[in-house]
Amino acid sequence: MTAPALTTATWLRICLLGLLWGASFLAVRVALDEVPVATLVAHRVFWACLLLWLVIALGRRRLPRDPRTWAALGVMGVLNNAIPFTLLAWGQQFIETGLTSILNAATAVFGVLVAAVAFRDERLSARRAAGLAIAFAGVVVAIGPSALRGFDPRSAAQGAALLGALSYAVAAAWARARLSGLSPEIAAAGMLTGSSLVLVPAALLIDGPPALPAAPATWAGIAYVSIAGTAAAYLLYYRILRSAGSGNAMLVTLVIPPVSILLGAAVLNERLDPAAFAGFALIAAGLLVLDGRLFRARFPGAPARGPR
Repeated sequence: MTAPALTTATWLRICLLGLLWGASFLAVRVALDEVPVATLVAHRVFWACLLLWLVIALGRRRLPRDPRTWAALGVMGVLNNAIPFTLLAWGQQFIETGLTSILNAATAVFGVLVAAVAFRDERLSARRAAGLAIAFAGVVVAIGPSALRGFDPRSAAQGAALLGALSYAVAAAWARARLSGLSPEIAAAGMLTGSSLVLVPAALLIDGPPALPAAPATWAGIAYVSIAGTAAAYLLYYRILRSAGSGNAMLVTLVIPPVSILLGAAVLNERLDPAAFAGFALIAAGLLVLDGRLFRARFPGAPARGPR
């Protein structure tokens, strides 16, 4: 199955989405200076959820009535929001925002592997297996050998980021299997409703009633990650999926880390180890091999089967 052609408009949307999600890592890290992890993640999904339901109300979208659909949306909220948002935010307390975004790029790699296990039409070809191997090598290089010599908060944080990426990948397979007939707006709002029903009580139980932040930067971080980094980003992401397909939407994972790395360096004075950059280069190369378009351009007779 060939991915739809990338138009200029689609490229602009992919770049914009990369900017929105890349900046989210900085917003989360800034807010974590004053807000506990559980409370911050609850803020993120709750306000984004309200905004998306406002969009749906204004658009007068018809809601699904099947209880199984709402149950599937609840599971999606746990897999695609509650678990990865919490793991990534917790990890950012101990590792740089740029490194977190690099490890998060493994989402697309895990996605191909999970899809190959879950769906018969997603079998691994030799090219795709090679792309996976290259990308996983990049993950190992980005983490570095020190993480394998002992277990400390930094290595735990890197493991948490990878588990978050795996949860995103499982969520993508779940969405394909159970939520393919829903409109993007309903899917996103329903998913965030499910995660809010889990995360808001959990935050109250873990952190207690939320205190009002004192720093304007904290307010800005919460507002950005909720409105731009979650509500607006999901609407844009689903629009890319609808017009360009999942293979092209996967390319956003190549845009996010450079944005996050530059913002982390400019605002937080972060400096990444050269191994992190080498790891990202390998991950990017693996994703390009998985995508297949460069391979087909080099070998025009090759079968036109890109990632679905």
